[in-house]
Amino acid sequence: MKKTKKKYLIGSWTILIIVVAITIYFTGAMSKNARMETNLDEYMPKTHPAFIYSDQAEEWFNIKDGILIAIENKNGIYNPQTLQKIKEISEDLQAMDEFEDVDVMSIYTADNIVGDEDGLDVKAFYKSVPQSVEKIDEIRQNVRTNDMVYGRFVSTDETVALIVAGMNGGDFSQQFYKDIMKFAKSFESDDETIYVAGRPIVEGTMALLGPADMKRMVPIVLLVIGVVLYLLLRSVRATSATLISVFISSIWAFGLMSALGVPIYSISTMIPVMLIAIGVAYGVYFYNHLFKFYRNNPEGSRSDAVFYVIRILVTPLAMAAFTTIIGFISLLSSQVLPIKYFGIFTAVGILTAFILALSFLPAMVIILGYRPRNKKVENSTIQPSGTWEKVSDWLLSKKKGVFISVTLVLIFSVWGIQKVWINSSFLNNFEQSSEIVQTDRFVNSKFGGTSTLNVVLESNENDAFKQPANLILIDEMQAETEKLALVGNSFSLADYIKRMNKVMNADEQEFYSIPSDNEMIAQYLLLYEMSGDPQNLVKVINYDYNRTNVTFQLKGDDSKTIKQALGVVKQFEDRFNKNGITLNYAGSGYKALVFTDLIFEGQIMSIAISLVLVLILLSVMFRSIKAGLIGSIPIMITAIFSFGVMGALNIPLSTTTALLSSIAIGIGIDYAIHFMQYYKENTRKKGDKLLGLYATMNQTGRAILFNAVVVISGFLVLLFSVFPPNRKLGALVSMNMFTSLAGTLTIMMILIYTFNVFIKPTKK
Repeated sequence: MKKTKKKYLIGSWTILIIVVAITIYFTGAMSKNARMETNLDEYMPKTHPAFIYSDQAEEWFNIKDGILIAIENKNGIYNPQTLQKIKEISEDLQAMDEFEDVDVMSIYTADNIVGDEDGLDVKAFYKSVPQSVEKIDEIRQNVRTNDMVYGRFVSTDETVALIVAGMNGGDFSQQFYKDIMKFAKSFESDDETIYVAGRPIVEGTMALLGPADMKRMVPIVLLVIGVVLYLLLRSVRATSATLISVFISSIWAFGLMSALGVPIYSISTMIPVMLIAIGVAYGVYFYNHLFKFYRNNPEGSRSDAVFYVIRILVTPLAMAAFTTIIGFISLLSSQVLPIKYFGIFTAVGILTAFILALSFLPAMVIILGYRPRNKKVENSTIQPSGTWEKVSDWLLSKKKGVFISVTLVLIFSVWGIQKVWINSSFLNNFEQSSEIVQTDRFVNSKFGGTSTLNVVLESNENDAFKQPANLILIDEMQAETEKLALVGNSFSLADYIKRMNKVMNADEQEFYSIPSDNEMIAQYLLLYEMSGDPQNLVKVINYDYNRTNVTFQLKGDDSKTIKQALGVVKQFEDRFNKNGITLNYAGSGYKALVFTDLIFEGQIMSIAISLVLVLILLSVMFRSIKAGLIGSIPIMITAIFSFGVMGALNIPLSTTTALLSSIAIGIGIDYAIHFMQYYKENTRKKGDKLLGLYATMNQTGRAILFNAVVVISGFLVLLFSVFPPNRKLGALVSMNMFTSLAGTLTIMMILIYTFNVFIKPTKK
């Protein structure tokens, strides 16, 4: 007996040492290799045709996302001090390795195309800062009369100037984000306020807040679940061992990510919260059965206790873990990389939590021991009472009302689903009152917009975009699209031609148009190339004049805004096609829109895959298609209801909320599996389906209720996240867990009982 006890003790210490060693290894991998992915382009699949074309177009026309530095002087920017700061910011940005000179644009670096006695000339608005009122007024007048600059680099109220510095996404880093913010803010004074916006700044802010949010959330979720666990388990040892096991599963998941060189994306920061909330349920089941053993065998040994629990728990827990893993693995169908990796490594963490529940927790019991502290008190709370029988009888007597209630819920859900929309906005990841959102809103209010949409037009004929008809059509497309409230302005080769035509005709406004003579257009372009910097034209036209880029500035980065602009642009497709010109789209705005379509496609695919696989697995597990169909009903209702609520509350699908269905299916199916497993056993033991139902509701109904309380408590912690989508996800998942629980203990229970699932027909 002593040898056996010693053998189990040695085995338990061996398990503990192995777990500690693996945890140390993964902790080291995290400290060395963990990195936050800040480039939002890396969220997107490189092999998708839309992204391949967009990347090519960005190379053709030097399309880059810009860092926008706005300097505000409420008394007006036309004074020596503010003009000097515009110059210094522009020159300092050009001196930085991250920027090319041509990519820094402001009234200091912009070309002022003017007409003179020799024809056309290109000058700077100013090279040195003038001190006299007359010279400053001259700059003001030159800006006001130049439509290529006025409203783009100087606000129409002349209180804000904008410096735009385009950069490649790969050049941006967290350190550079800190450096550029410090650099920009160094120009602030009592008279001038500095605002920094643009997509790279959004990326940098997200990279800064993401890890900080995760570090804050993990202790909160451990504390909350720790309190709930202790109230349920009434044991410090059981609570501590369970929390340690789920914390280890998070370390292993993140450690594996780091070891494989997979970066941390914004939604990856939720993995620890997910694993802790999900994994704790395995500990609840483990200690619930352990208590049951000691209640029936007060003098039982530790080894007998853990082997009893493992034997009883391994099948339903394996089923639950496997189906949960399927829910997350189904996210592999998504082409969105953060969602794909979220699914993989959450599944790894769940598998780890399952293994630890059947190895680490038993080892802790053998090493440290476990006994209910107060049998009388615990018995009074654990011991079955008549409550569950009464609930069962009441539900069976009211089954028609239950069916009607479920029907009404489904009708509401179908209505809500029709209102679900997809949002590509990265700014929606932040509080509306946050500095990054307020800054973006301010810059949008003063200028054309912080987001861009690029329309690329191509022709097989060289010099196609020297033809007046094509340039006029481009100009019409720009004018029509700019009528939209959220489209600030646009920029193309047509703007250059219109400006040159105007200054070559005594600066008369009536000549601010496309000339009808293609020879004149060619002459204007030649004069510009001789007088100005031809490199500036690279952003709008290629060398052969058969491919051109039109940039639209948008006052929002959400999919609705981008779709509205595209809707107007596409109205011109047929007219361009008649001229032998095709339209394509590029830039971060368009890629974000394609991104939303991929989110939707992945969501539909993951739901279909997970539901089909769960149905098959339940049918195989319980050797009954009828059991599989009925067991799938709670999660089907939950998935439909959750999307209905999203539509009704105007909560969009995003990279975060797109995880909802997989989480709902993966976790919610646990309740059905545990209920069906024990109903099957109890019915066969007692030989009567009603007595089997009573026993199952008394035993498993309470256990899954505890499970739901723990999981819901864990996900509600997401309400403390700094990111609004995370908070919405936490609330929705908590709602889903309650819906799955309610569906399992009502509609599924009634259907199992009514359709005689697991009841063998009697032979006549």
